[in-house]
Amino acid sequence: MVRSLLIRGMLAGFLAGLLVFGVARILGEPPVDRAIAFEERLMKAAHPGHEHQDEPELVSRDTQRGIGLFTGVVVYATAFGGLFALVFAFAYGRIGKLSPRATSALLAAATFVALVVVPDIKYPPNPPAVGAPDTIGDRTALFVGMIVVSIAAMMIALAAGRRLLPQLGLWNASLAGGGVFLLLVIAAQLLLPAVDEVPEQFPAAVLWQFRIASIGIEAVLWATIGLAFGPLAEAVLRRGQRGQWSHQRA
Repeated sequence: MVRSLLIRGMLAGFLAGLLVFGVARILGEPPVDRAIAFEERLMKAAHPGHEHQDEPELVSRDTQRGIGLFTGVVVYATAFGGLFALVFAFAYGRIGKLSPRATSALLAAATFVALVVVPDIKYPPNPPAVGAPDTIGDRTALFVGMIVVSIAAMMIALAAGRRLLPQLGLWNASLAGGGVFLLLVIAAQLLLPAVDEVPEQFPAAVLWQFRIASIGIEAVLWATIGLAFGPLAEAVLRRGQRGQWSHQRA
């Protein structure tokens, strides 16, 4: 059954990748182009009177925004769809008496919060020309660290909610678990160092559009996976239950 769920998770991810490509192509690429143009103007201003000779591009912008973007987002989304299916297989039946569709939607929402919203609040994504090249390693480590903290906080909050469930009931235990998650995340965001490497001349509108597009792309990804995988998983589980019932009767 896990194999069947894995295949359907990848199918849901593939579908999400197609939608994400459209969103990224329409909303994400224009601010990237404007950021690249800004970076080129900075380079020319730094070397006035120096005739710049363009180096041959390893990958052209047309390829990057076309087949390169399509391949990247579809592979990325399909892989995460498969991982999502494995997490669903472990979590189904362990987080309350929820249907497969509700479990899928809840897991997708929790994943979006843990992997996207929380890290992006502290370390939002930046377009080209933003960020010093010599700090990229440190910035990447901080971002990954924030993701790890967010996932750990969610696991601790879930465990706290489940422990409090018999005493407080479902609603109050859920609120308590949410409070634990917020406290842990806020503490981590206050303790971790801030990163601000946006050039003073960089257009604020371009930065805003890029960040909105980035979080919108992730929202489309996880909403599609969560909503598409639920019915597919439900069909697999229903078929498995029928097979088990038939085996018991035999």
